[in-house]
Amino acid sequence: MAGVSLKCGDCGTLLKSVEEAQEHAELTKHTDFSESTEAVLNLVCSTCGKPCRSKTESDLHTKRTGHTEFSDKTSETVKPISLEAPKNQSSDDVDMVDASTTGEPEEMVVPDVDSKLLEELESMGFSKERATRALHFSGNSSLEAAANWIVEHEEDADIDQMPLVSAKSKSEPSKPSLTPEERKAKAQELKERARKKKEEEEKRMEREREKERIRIGKELLEAKRMEEENERKRIIALRKAEKEEERRAREKIRQKLEEDKAERRRKLGLPAEDPTAPKPPPPVVEEKKSSLPIRPATKSEQMRECLRSLKQSNKDDEAKVKTAFNTLLTYIKNAATKPDEEKFRKIRLSNAAFQERVGKLEGGIKFLQLCGFEKVEGDEFLFLARDKIDRALLNSAGTELNSAINNPFFGVL
Repeated sequence: MAGVSLKCGDCGTLLKSVEEAQEHAELTKHTDFSESTEAVLNLVCSTCGKPCRSKTESDLHTKRTGHTEFSDKTSETVKPISLEAPKNQSSDDVDMVDASTTGEPEEMVVPDVDSKLLEELESMGFSKERATRALHFSGNSSLEAAANWIVEHEEDADIDQMPLVSAKSKSEPSKPSLTPEERKAKAQELKERARKKKEEEEKRMEREREKERIRIGKELLEAKRMEEENERKRIIALRKAEKEEERRAREKIRQKLEEDKAERRRKLGLPAEDPTAPKPPPPVVEEKKSSLPIRPATKSEQMRECLRSLKQSNKDDEAKVKTAFNTLLTYIKNAATKPDEEKFRKIRLSNAAFQERVGKLEGGIKFLQLCGFEKVEGDEFLFLARDKIDRALLNSAGTELNSAINNPFFGVL
């Protein structure tokens, strides 16, 4: 059987003519070509008419356009390949050769396309060949369809070649183009669609960024919580180890005392003490009633109890407790360091900031009263008189507040 194609021995590509083999060699630098009986495929898309020369090209076309039906016209176009290089011949000679060898030649012409759409595509920067091919294969339907076809087929090797169709199957007259008003409306519609798509994408990205921020915030909070929990466990374990060490030291001292006692008995010639023998009960000592009065709690202890009550009543809001302690410390510090300025010794009870930070919390006002503040003017103010300032008492209050602020276990144990 005579060869119907040329096959590249370097890459396996099938070529229909010597001209194609020469172009292939110029592009790829391949030089190994041989005559083949394997025909070059001619798969034509039934939807848009695009010819595909391989199964891979048809699969790519399907992926891009969604067109799945192809008609195999390989047998219609296959013919023995001529291995002679093309010669420059006049049109009359060509006609004579064609007429003598293959009969009446089939006339190939450029398909008719919508001239207005063609002008619009050319004004957009597309070449005449590319614009004509796009309009032809998109069915002369619209400017949008042609532009989409160009985008989908911009990688095609023949995209800048003028399409040719048989004169017998020349395309029917193209559909009328859109009016200026319709084109303007269509362009506006495309712009609006692009704008909405961009807005949706921006909203989606913003949602993704917000989710990422929330996730990172949760991870940071969890890490902080774990760090605080581990620190608390470490301190508890340290205290437990200290108590165990004290217990072992006491046991060691007790054993030493028992050994010394046994040694003294041995030196005195006394029998060893039987550890199983019952020990006499300790003598009953009649409790003497003390005539002294019970010592009342000091003001420092009362202050400490106020701060402990404040923390325990707000144990779920550590920030509020810390703010209250710092506010009380500020009042005490100002009264102690600036006793001559009345504004630092007078607090309006109805003040919103005072109520939010101290006034409405259990133990807050009582703490200030223990420091010497008194309610005056119909319980409207807390006032510390100049002659009633007790620096030692204020220093003691400051010490209790600093202890409450810096000790993480204050009010917990």
